[in-house]
Amino acid sequence: MQQNNKQYVHNGTSKYHLPIEETINDKKVLYSTEYKDDFDAVLVNSDILDFLDRSPLKDISLVATSPPYNLLKPYEEKLDFDDYLSWQEEIISKIVKKMKPDGSICLQVGNYILGKEVFPLDIYFYDIMKKMGLKLRNRIIWHFGHGLHASNRFSGRYETILWFSLSDNYTFNLPFEVRIDQKYPGKRAFKGPKKAQVTSNILGKNPSDLWDSFRVEWEEGVWNIPNVKYQHVEKTIHTSQYPIELVERLILALTNEGSDIVFDPFMGVGTTQVASCFWNRKTVGVDKERAYADIAYERLISALNGNLKRRPLGMPIFQPASNCKVAQIPPEWKNDK
Repeated sequence: MQQNNKQYVHNGTSKYHLPIEETINDKKVLYSTEYKDDFDAVLVNSDILDFLDRSPLKDISLVATSPPYNLLKPYEEKLDFDDYLSWQEEIISKIVKKMKPDGSICLQVGNYILGKEVFPLDIYFYDIMKKMGLKLRNRIIWHFGHGLHASNRFSGRYETILWFSLSDNYTFNLPFEVRIDQKYPGKRAFKGPKKAQVTSNILGKNPSDLWDSFRVEWEEGVWNIPNVKYQHVEKTIHTSQYPIELVERLILALTNEGSDIVFDPFMGVGTTQVASCFWNRKTVGVDKERAYADIAYERLISALNGNLKRRPLGMPIFQPASNCKVAQIPPEWKNDK
């Protein structure tokens, strides 16, 4: 079994003196409290609204983020729900002004829980985005097999990704890494002007918006990617860390290699920044928590040096063999029947 990234811990104080500027494998990296142009990757330790008000950042191609859910996590100050939504609306409105006209925003969100009632955040974020004139292109389901067990409702095992574009002119690529194999590659047209010609795309088929595992099962209905829990190879101290593969898929489909900028206003431990560098995109991330920003910097440097531990892109979901001890019924259960 692969081990966790145990080097990514934090004792409450930072060992880094900011700003840090360095070049690794021809990639210019800045870790600072302020944004500067002309870097391939910029990590900023700052409040997001302060950053957006003072930063000259512009021409963002893709926003890929998972905003706080207002659940009083260690990095949150819980707000009244309406105040929380107003705060998010203010942030998004400022970000939109810094984006390219053909840019996209992807929000990975779950549920806000008040008492025993569930408030699906994607519903509320949809209204916020529509008020700004953004257009929903896909609502993608991210399914994961593990999580907290509920006692008074069905246990939550999925969250959603809302993909919005700023206009009808947006980037949507389906490179080989994103397309899936054709089911009938030799299928030919039986009538019309293309009669007898192959109708399949040589690059593969466009997957549905309900994707399953990376290349084989996307047509089944959901993006089936393990969430980052205790034994996950990418695990850090962050309590709500999403997997690298989740954002890799978005980056591959919605940006172009080279100069496109991928922005995460709630970067946490830098998963979006790591994924961007893997696929040669420029990236900017902001987080107010210094502990998380430090870990984001360490992970980014490890990724650029080629030694970051990660779950490989497209790796099938682990299925234990029938003779595996953890897959067998415990003797205690047999005795209790």
